[in-house]
Amino acid sequence: MQKSFVIVLIAALVGAFVFFQFVNAASSVAFIAGVVTATLIFSFMPSSQSSASDEPYVGPTMTLYVGNLPYRVHEGEVKELFGEYGPVNSVRLVRDRKTGRRKGFGFVEMSEAGAQKAMGKLNDYTFQERTLKVREAKSQESDSSDA
Repeated sequence: MQKSFVIVLIAALVGAFVFFQFVNAASSVAFIAGVVTATLIFSFMPSSQSSASDEPYVGPTMTLYVGNLPYRVHEGEVKELFGEYGPVNSVRLVRDRKTGRRKGFGFVEMSEAGAQKAMGKLNDYTFQERTLKVREAKSQESDSSDA
């Protein structure tokens, strides 16, 4: 479940309890009133995440190769780690085609300035008990021209 849904549900239950105790409404009516109240409160509150993080970065970007990732890591965790150094456009963790399991490496596309900082800070950085290897990714065009 999403964290915001759980928070709204808890707020609805608290609201229902308040309506039930102080307004003496029926429990179903109190719950519905609590849900409506919680929804209104959370719809007018500013979001904790900035809306700018949802929009992709449009300036110069660089793609980084990230090796020696833990197999249990998720894209969101990698995005959060690299997001400390600049805007992240995408995270792609490579999976085995047959088994679907992660292979322990991936690619992060982010702002060029942030990528330079991230390479300096996160190369040989210990992340979830693994030492990361962070390099600029080689393009597929340069690989095919060498052959």
